[in-house]
Amino acid sequence: MTTCALGLDFGTESVRAVLVDTATGELRATSVHRYEHGVIDQRLPGSTESLGAEWALQDPGDWLSGLEATVRDVIVQAGVDPALVVGIGIDFTASTVLPTDAEGTPLCRLAGFSSHPHTWPKLWKHHAAQPEAERINDVARERGERWLGRYGGRISSEWLLPKAWQVADEAPHLYDAAAHFIEGGDWIAWQLTGVRARNACAAGFKGLWHKRDGNPSPEFLRTLDPRLAGLYEQKAQGPVVAPGSRLGGLSADWAHRLGLPAGTTVAAPIIDAHAAVLGAGIAGPGPLFLIMGTSTCHLMMAGREAQVPGVAGVVEDGIAPGYHGYEAGQSAVGDIFAWFVANAVPAAYREEAEAGGQSIHDVLSERAARLSPGASGLLALDWWNGNRCTLMDADLSGLLIGMTLATRPEHVYRALVESTAFGTRVIVDAFAGSGLPVSNLVAGGGLTRNPHIMQIYADVCGRDLTVAGSPQPSALGAAMLGAIAAGRARGGHDTLADAIAAMAPAPARVYRAEGAHRPVYDELYECYGSLYDIFGRQVDTMKRLRRIRDGARLLSAHSRDTERPA
Repeated sequence: MTTCALGLDFGTESVRAVLVDTATGELRATSVHRYEHGVIDQRLPGSTESLGAEWALQDPGDWLSGLEATVRDVIVQAGVDPALVVGIGIDFTASTVLPTDAEGTPLCRLAGFSSHPHTWPKLWKHHAAQPEAERINDVARERGERWLGRYGGRISSEWLLPKAWQVADEAPHLYDAAAHFIEGGDWIAWQLTGVRARNACAAGFKGLWHKRDGNPSPEFLRTLDPRLAGLYEQKAQGPVVAPGSRLGGLSADWAHRLGLPAGTTVAAPIIDAHAAVLGAGIAGPGPLFLIMGTSTCHLMMAGREAQVPGVAGVVEDGIAPGYHGYEAGQSAVGDIFAWFVANAVPAAYREEAEAGGQSIHDVLSERAARLSPGASGLLALDWWNGNRCTLMDADLSGLLIGMTLATRPEHVYRALVESTAFGTRVIVDAFAGSGLPVSNLVAGGGLTRNPHIMQIYADVCGRDLTVAGSPQPSALGAAMLGAIAAGRARGGHDTLADAIAAMAPAPARVYRAEGAHRPVYDELYECYGSLYDIFGRQVDTMKRLRRIRDGARLLSAHSRDTERPA
C-alpha cells in the first residue's frame, strides 16, 4: 500500500484534515470540525461585556479539539495503517497572533487572565489595531524604512506588529506578561513537536521579516514605543524555517492523542491561502492565484523582487523555494454576498428559493446572470471590511451608487459581484505596472462553485480563469508540504515539482473571457477607478462616518448605563 500525507487546514470557522495518497494525489479521506466558539467578535465566552468595534478573536482550545477530532476521523475513514502516514503539513490563517507564556500556554488559559480580551488570539481580521498600524506607517515613512516598500508602502492592522503594539498600548501589564507573540500555525506546530520556530511565509508576509535584512530594527521599534524595542529579539524570536522543511517529529503525547506513530514528520507551516497555490498545481511564475471565500487572497510567484504599489508583501521563498512570493488581497468578498443575502433580500426571493430547492445565492446568481454587463445601472466599491490592497486601509467602507426605484435585488447582487472582480483587476494592473505580468487567473475556494461569479471575473479581468482541480487546495497544499518534509526515502517527495506532478489534480474547469463584454467592463472599470481614487485617497468621508458611528455607539452605551438602577 502506498504512503499518505496529512494536510491540516486551519480556517476562519473550522479546521479541515485531509489524507492524501503521496503517489497519486487521491483524496483518501477528509474531515471538518467547526470551532465551538467560531469568531469571537461580540464578547468573550461567558462575558456580557462588548469587545467593541473591529475586534475578532478565537479560542485556541477550538483549534486543538478540532485537530484531534479530524485527524482521528480521517484515519478511521480511510482505514489505513497509521504507520503509512509519513508527513503532516499545516496551513493557518494569518496573521492570527496569540500571546503565550514561556512554555507555550496561551495567556487566556492562565488563571486570572481569561477575562482580558488581549490575552486571546487575535484573528487575522481583527482590525482594532488600526491606530497602531497608522502610526507604524507614518513613522516608517518619516524614517525612510526600506522594508516598507516591500509591502506596497503601507502595512495592515491585521499583521503581527500592530496587534502586539495594541496590547502594549491598551494593556501594558499583559504585554509584559507575554513571553511570546506567536502565529497560530507556529503555535500548533510547537504543540505537536515541541519545536518553536517561525515559518518563513507568515514571518515574511505578516511579520515584516526579510531573508537578508532580518526584522525591523530595534531603533525603529524604539521610536514607535520603547516597550517594543525588544519585540523580535525577546517575544517574537525563533529560527525562520521555509515551507516544506522538516520542523520536527510528532511528540509522544500528541502521537497518542492523534493515533499516529511518535516521530511522524511535521513540516514547517504555511499561511492557508499560500498553501492553496501549491494545491492548485502552480509551481512557478505567470499565473495569479485567487483563493476565494469570505475574503480573497491573490498570490503569484516571480523570479525577482519588485516593489508593487499597495501589494501586501513580497517574500523570498515565502511560497516555494527559489521564487519570490507576492501577496495581495481583498478583505471581504463572500462576506459581502452573505451580508446582502442575510440583510437585504425580500421574502419573495426566499420563498422562490425554498420552492425550487435552491439557495438564495443560486436564485440571485441566476437572475443576475440574465443581465447584460452594465444593465443594472449600479456600481459598488468592495470595501465592506476595509481595503487590503492596494490602499491598505481597514477604515474604509463599502459604497453602492446608481440606485433608483427600479433597482431590484439581483441588480445589487450583480453589482456587488462585479465590484469584487474590479478589485481583483486593480491588483492585476498593479502587478503588470511593476513589470510582473499576469498570464492567467487560477482560482480555488468555495466561491468557485458559482459559475456565474467565475464568468464575471474572467470577463472583468479580460483573462481566462482556471478553477483548481482540488476542491480543497489549501489542505492539499499542506499535505504536499508534509510529503516534501518526509522526503522520498520515507515515501514522500524530495522537491515541490515532484509533489505537484504526483499529487495535484487536473483543472476542474476553464472560463474563457468573453471579448464582447470587454468594452462595457472597461468603461465601468474606469468609473470604478474614479470612485476608488475619490473615496480611497481624496476625501475622508468614510473615516468621518466611522468616527460619527463610534461616537454615537459610545453615547448610546453610556445612556443605557446611566439609566440602569443602582
